[in-house]
Amino acid sequence: MASKKYTLIAGLLSLVQVATYAQTPNDAQSYALDSSKVSVKGMPQYNEFKNNQYPYPAKPNSQWELGVGLGTSMIIGDVSPKLGYGMSVSGRKALGHVLSVRASYGWGITSGLDYRTRIASSIPAADGNPWAAYGNAPIVANYKTTAHQGSLDLIVSTNAASHYRGNPKIDLYGLVGYSINAFDVDVNARNGNALYNFASINYDRSRSDIRSDLKSLLDGSYESNAPVTNGNRDNAGRIKDNWLLRHGVNFGAGISYKISPKFNLGLEQKFTYAFSDDLDGVNAGKSKDIWSQTQVRLNFNIGNPAKHVEPLWWINPNNFIYNELNSPKHMKLPPPVLPDADGDGVTDQFDQEPNTPAGAPVDTHGVAKDTDGDGVPDYKDKELLTPQSCFPVDADGVGKCPEPPCCAELRDKLKAQPECAITSLPSVTFKSGSVTISKTAQTTLASAAQQINANPNCRVDVIGYGASDKRAQQLSWDRVSAVIKYLVEKQGISESRFNFKYGQNGDQNTVDLQGTTEVGSATVPAPHPQYKKTK
Repeated sequence: MASKKYTLIAGLLSLVQVATYAQTPNDAQSYALDSSKVSVKGMPQYNEFKNNQYPYPAKPNSQWELGVGLGTSMIIGDVSPKLGYGMSVSGRKALGHVLSVRASYGWGITSGLDYRTRIASSIPAADGNPWAAYGNAPIVANYKTTAHQGSLDLIVSTNAASHYRGNPKIDLYGLVGYSINAFDVDVNARNGNALYNFASINYDRSRSDIRSDLKSLLDGSYESNAPVTNGNRDNAGRIKDNWLLRHGVNFGAGISYKISPKFNLGLEQKFTYAFSDDLDGVNAGKSKDIWSQTQVRLNFNIGNPAKHVEPLWWINPNNFIYNELNSPKHMKLPPPVLPDADGDGVTDQFDQEPNTPAGAPVDTHGVAKDTDGDGVPDYKDKELLTPQSCFPVDADGVGKCPEPPCCAELRDKLKAQPECAITSLPSVTFKSGSVTISKTAQTTLASAAQQINANPNCRVDVIGYGASDKRAQQLSWDRVSAVIKYLVEKQGISESRFNFKYGQNGDQNTVDLQGTTEVGSATVPAPHPQYKKTK
């Protein structure tokens, strides 16, 4: 059974190891320039590194890993083992990207039943021997062991650093450490008060058949302390004076897969060499017993992520180097020096006209631009877009083109067009908040109409004031509209001669009339009709 278990474990480790190198690369995140992740002790080094006074960044604060494990437990020794069960809890802290330390407590229960007979008197026991009553009769060794362990292990992670991907998804590690162990080892040597008749079993058969008969023979009481050759018992346990206290050396390996930045799931095989041959109830004098623990582990990262990075075995130490090579943010690079004698933005190496005057526009070859191709560079050309029909040009780039007949006629018409002779027109005053034209205002508009009719070449700007808010703008529009309507309907002036202007800055109770030759619109949509007034 033990060999099958280790074959399965080896196969799983091989498959996961292949997955380690076939994984999709993660984002390579660098913490070298993040001061919030650096301890107070590391700040001097951080500042020196940031100011390019020291080549190495400070080690960031990293989270602890809290782990819980469940799995199988067994003793590898002189008696054929059965798979038992066990658990563990642990706390792990990174020393660097490769090394970390882990303190843990482990517990397990395991048992074993041999398939071979032994002569009871051949079993050495300096500290009690429950098999002594059998004398020279055959016995079959068996045991039940409860183990407790406190250990401190050094863990070496082999998968953090890589030149070809970012942070790892797999932590493949080995471990070695020291432990203090307490083993409660008992044997089933009595059937009540009677001895077992082990000679009644036929041992010339398969192991499974032998064990089947032995299980039927034994009552499973494990009522006796196992024989011990080197003492160190403590007065505790299921049976008094039954704890064997032993130092131990731990070694093993494991693999973890990161599910998220907070959780990872792992498989670990751990062995404890306890310098004792008494863990399986029989001291055969050949080799020391080993406690084996195979566990599935669920690990949690604890610590404020705003001030701590993930445990360092999940961070590729090459991240900063490759990120800096790809997009420099920290390297102290000297500014490039590219000579440009004439300062036109094209370096001398590529400048085909190295003596261009300062400020002259040039093309990509450093040659002064000549937009219209008349032979005069733009910085001298007083007519940048001379038509080719006007070539050749003078020294200022001005061509010699006759004036088109249409332009001459238009110029003459413009000169012959009479200007507006109206110099001033009266203003119309309204009562506060009203749009009604008063008797006084009607007299004023009648006087203005005489001047407008006497100057048919003039147009009239009708200007209203009030820009402070929507109501004032609409009131201004209403008043301009009332004045134009009155002059059109009552004074017979063509609406096309008025330019409608409202909402200007000024006295909002006044509408001004101004003579002009500018052409505008006599109708403008009401800006805020919801506030429109008729009185």
